Amino acid sequence: MKITLPLILLLLCFSTLVSAQPERWQQRIKYNINVNMDVITNRFTGTEKLEYTNNSPDTLNHVFFHLYWNAFQPNSGMDVRSRELGKIMLKNRRGDDVPDWDARVKDRISKLSETEIGYQRVKSVIINGKEQKLREYETILEVKLDKALLPHSKTMMDIVFEAQVPVQIRRSGRDNAEGVRYSMSQWYPKMVEYDYQGWNANPYIAREFYGVWGDYDVKITLDKTYMVAATGVLQNPNLIGFGFETPGTKVPPIAGNTITWNFKGENIHDFVWAADNNFKHISKKVGTTVLHAFYKAGNERTDSSWNNVLWAAEKALPYMESRFGKYPWPQYSFIQGGDGGMEYAMATLIKSASLGTVFHEWMHSWYQHMMGTNESLFSWMDEGFTSYAESEVSDYYNANFATKSPYLSDRAKQRLQVTLDSAKITNRLPKAQWSNYEGYFSLARSPLEEPLSTHADHYNTNFAYQADAYSKGATFMAQLGYIIGDTVRNHVLHEYYRLWAFKHPNANDFIRVAEKVSGLELQWYKEYWVNSIKTIDYAVGDINLKDGKTQITLKRLGKMPMPIDVLLTFKDGTQEMHYIPLNMMYGEKPAEDATPRIVHTEWKWTHPEYIFETTRNIRDIKSIEIDPTQRMADMNKANNKLVIPD
Repeated sequence: MKITLPLILLLLCFSTLVSAQPERWQQRIKYNINVNMDVITNRFTGTEKLEYTNNSPDTLNHVFFHLYWNAFQPNSGMDVRSRELGKIMLKNRRGDDVPDWDARVKDRISKLSETEIGYQRVKSVIINGKEQKLREYETILEVKLDKALLPHSKTMMDIVFEAQVPVQIRRSGRDNAEGVRYSMSQWYPKMVEYDYQGWNANPYIAREFYGVWGDYDVKITLDKTYMVAATGVLQNPNLIGFGFETPGTKVPPIAGNTITWNFKGENIHDFVWAADNNFKHISKKVGTTVLHAFYKAGNERTDSSWNNVLWAAEKALPYMESRFGKYPWPQYSFIQGGDGGMEYAMATLIKSASLGTVFHEWMHSWYQHMMGTNESLFSWMDEGFTSYAESEVSDYYNANFATKSPYLSDRAKQRLQVTLDSAKITNRLPKAQWSNYEGYFSLARSPLEEPLSTHADHYNTNFAYQADAYSKGATFMAQLGYIIGDTVRNHVLHEYYRLWAFKHPNANDFIRVAEKVSGLELQWYKEYWVNSIKTIDYAVGDINLKDGKTQITLKRLGKMPMPIDVLLTFKDGTQEMHYIPLNMMYGEKPAEDATPRIVHTEWKWTHPEYIFETTRNIRDIKSIEIDPTQRMADMNKANNKLVIPD
């Protein structure tokens, strides 16, 4: 092909256009929601005024909404799926046979009466004065637009709906085991996200969530004796009181039997609230962030536990921001409610003041509510990254503050110290991270493992989902530190935050950040760890003396290749680190400590064995150890170390 000047100019122009392409588009929404709750019937009516902006290049002929609470009805998809999984029997840690269903759901939905079920019914959707045609698919509502929504245009929708709060089954509901009247999650008709893959209209079966970035203006009217805790910032605190008012303000008496709470939240993709007529509210300002806790009033011990939550949160926040990025919203609320722990924008529902749950759900603010990853497709990027971060925060807090809280008794501090001391282990991974590895190993040794790329609702067992999304997902991040170096991995997390906050990143987006920061090729890591269930197993093989040098053979017994660290410890106390890059990385990680390091030629992934040399005599060697930091998820660590007898 002959290259001419005009063609060169055209190619240069095209190259400039490609490099100047805008970042991935995001849909946008504004919710203006008004609801009136009847605390006697547990029903409410509501209206939504939505401004929906189609920033996509596509023409939309219909839109979809989530109607989550329709799952809490007998014979729903959630009900039948839970009962089907309950037929699968697994062994627990004691060796007993237990059903695989979620213990909170079981077959409870099938037994709900008409007054106990949940439902959400959209009465009408009006656009430009015209009522739109609706079709309900249990937990998904299709709105067939009479006029297509063009690319880069917006529309206004007026929605009228009604709902009944289900008894507490999963996440949402009334009268949970702790006695909280209302845990109001997934409570409004929520727009389904439309992204580069199209509509993500996932039925509500068990998990997970995905939403449109937007702004919420929510007004909640209910019995004036109820305190409301919610996403966002309360707009009328001096009329509401309940500890929200400006200090010294005299809150006027409330006329009538109800009061309207008005909350606003910006640049979020969900909204939660809870209400109870016996809530207690405490708060603390940390920098520019106001932290709240709402809990069922009880005794002095209850007060101490929840005050300890805010004390721990105050100590942990600076570390969290330094490691994972600045918390961007003006407030965060720890709300007693729900059925365990579940994250929402600027808030979490937790059933107790357990700090492990506190740190986990709060870290979801980073690895879900700032990133907004599609949890159904990339649950491990949500739960796994969060579990990894929770472990880091827990280890930091336990090492520096756990026994210093003024809200713990001396006896409680002593018990806690004993627990922390007993949790210490000899390997070099922190205890909290090691538990993630153990969770992964239990899955990989079972016949139930499925690839991390499996859709969250389509795992064959709850066990596989839990261990995959949480443990294997967390191990992905910890093991990345082994591959590229912990310091580099930490920089990757900062860049990930900087580049992808509020943009719905996917798995490849994260890998590309890691590649650019590390300078290494890492697609192989995603393909093996995420898209397969192949495992890692390396072993020390034969040792020979040749021409005055010691030759050491390493064996790859597992099907997943990795770069290898091998630590040689000599009888005189000195050490050598021998580093063998994987050929698919096209480079090597930097040295991570002051131990002398020898970098060898790459180990080709096709080759099951590799031989390297040391100039030291075999008689000088005390031990040979693969992966001395134990960050590699090697299935059989017993063959990783060889101690040479005297």
